[in-house]
Amino acid sequence: MSFAYRAGTLHAEQVPLEDIARTHGTPCYVYSRAAIERAYDAYATALAGRDALLCYSVKSNSNLAVLDVLARKGAGFDIVSGGELARVQAAGGDPGKTMFSGVGKSEAEIARAIEAGILCLNLESEAELERVAAVAASLGRRAPVAFRVNPDVDAKTHPYISTGLKQNKFGIAQEDAERLYRRAASLSALEVVGIGCHIGSQLTEAAPLIEAAKRIAALADRIEQAGIPLAHIDVGGGIGIRYRDEALPPVGEIVGAIAGALAGRRESLIMDPGRSIVGNAGLLLTRVEYVKPGSVKNFLVVDAAMNDLLRPALYGAWHEVRSVRQPSPGAGGVVYDVVGPVCESADCLAKDRALSAQTGDLLAIMSAGAYGMAMSSNYNSRPRPAEVLVDAGAARLVRERESVDGLFALERRLD
Repeated sequence: MSFAYRAGTLHAEQVPLEDIARTHGTPCYVYSRAAIERAYDAYATALAGRDALLCYSVKSNSNLAVLDVLARKGAGFDIVSGGELARVQAAGGDPGKTMFSGVGKSEAEIARAIEAGILCLNLESEAELERVAAVAASLGRRAPVAFRVNPDVDAKTHPYISTGLKQNKFGIAQEDAERLYRRAASLSALEVVGIGCHIGSQLTEAAPLIEAAKRIAALADRIEQAGIPLAHIDVGGGIGIRYRDEALPPVGEIVGAIAGALAGRRESLIMDPGRSIVGNAGLLLTRVEYVKPGSVKNFLVVDAAMNDLLRPALYGAWHEVRSVRQPSPGAGGVVYDVVGPVCESADCLAKDRALSAQTGDLLAIMSAGAYGMAMSSNYNSRPRPAEVLVDAGAARLVRERESVDGLFALERRLD
């Protein structure tokens, strides 16, 4: 295991978390390179022998070191902004293995992607189709495009991370797809290369993904029968991780089932995993500032907050909390809410946890490698945490802690 107790202390691979806190301070995100690579390899093994590409979803964790690890493994990337494209390039990723998704691409972002030699622009509206064609024509280039089609499959996940229903903002409706593909194929500035979908995030069963793949494949057949060949089918990502007690089949089993639903097809298969690559490969290390008992609730006030890890406040998400010093056998602890210093009642990282803790103790908020640092902010003028990547016995600082001066370095007082 990448995070385990050794001699009574929680380690990241071979490095004690106490050493990381001593060197780099808290709060601090800590990632395991071995865990990232294992998660990637589970996908690669399941897809071995088939024409397939894994495009890691950059939005889940966009640290350059994480992207570098995955680029070295041969990953492609799925991006949703020009900034993410710049990150992929800075990390040594290949734009030719990168897909650009998202509903609101600007003209400047589209131009930069085309000039970089992007694998594919995933179109999500008729208006975007016309914009991409106009930008490509102005550059004297052909833009490779696919449509993200909304298959109207219920992913059975949190409504904030469900993306494949008719009421969601993403993608085009199935009933519009054939007309829009004909329009795209008629434009000389566009090269139609594929079709895709994405139904949601933190999916814990294969059935919705298989159903979506089947619907997209049936639509691909109709488009190709109309004389528009497709090079790839992108089935999206969204496979979940175990945060608490989720009953999840192995990733390889889910991937194998999806690939089986598309068996015998000539198009290459693309998948866009994010959370399932990095989620359980990271934790947020924090220190107890105060123990605050109360008549109704007991609180552990820690130095991490909702600006560092937004998921609990945003989704009501559950993260396991571990004491870095292993509790004695049979120690029941006291039931606490783990809260941060931010001036919001929602600033609660964990509710009703039995912990043995006192001021100065270190806690590890587990499964924080995805949508942790990537969604962090400077709310309450709080500098964002440092990030550390552990590789066996070496802990490397891969993002410095922000400074207070840096918070307003781009601002100006009135003259």
